[in-house]
Amino acid sequence: MTKLSMIPEAEWEVMRIIWTTGTISSSDVITNLQEKTSWTESTIKTLLRRLVAQGWLKTEKQGRKFLYTPTIDQTEMMYRASMDMLDRMCDMHKGTLLIQLLQAVPMSKTDLKKLAYLANEKAVTAPETVPCNCLPNNLTKGKDC
Repeated sequence: MTKLSMIPEAEWEVMRIIWTTGTISSSDVITNLQEKTSWTESTIKTLLRRLVAQGWLKTEKQGRKFLYTPTIDQTEMMYRASMDMLDRMCDMHKGTLLIQLLQAVPMSKTDLKKLAYLANEKAVTAPETVPCNCLPNNLTKGKDC
């Protein structure tokens, strides 16, 4: 499987439809995507082939139809893509980013309760500050990066 951060937005759109439906025929993927986008049938089939080649989808021929099923859970893929992004960022600023994300994204009360519990648990062992990891051997000497 390829690195998630390299998956183009168009392929994410295809995956979102397939995650929502579970297993779906190529014709139904095409119908759904053409309602949302101006993509042609051949473009959508190319995207499906790429996702199969990358290992994100599996296919099954059923009569004259091809059925597509995701090989990775949506939440797992979102987690991996997020971690790919976070791995490229300074450790010192990740907390601020997470706070901004929490302010921006819709969350259920259940999610917020779990988040509050996790925050309280992590606070017990959290350091006072998180050091910068941008330069080798901590050459930033405590400066903001």
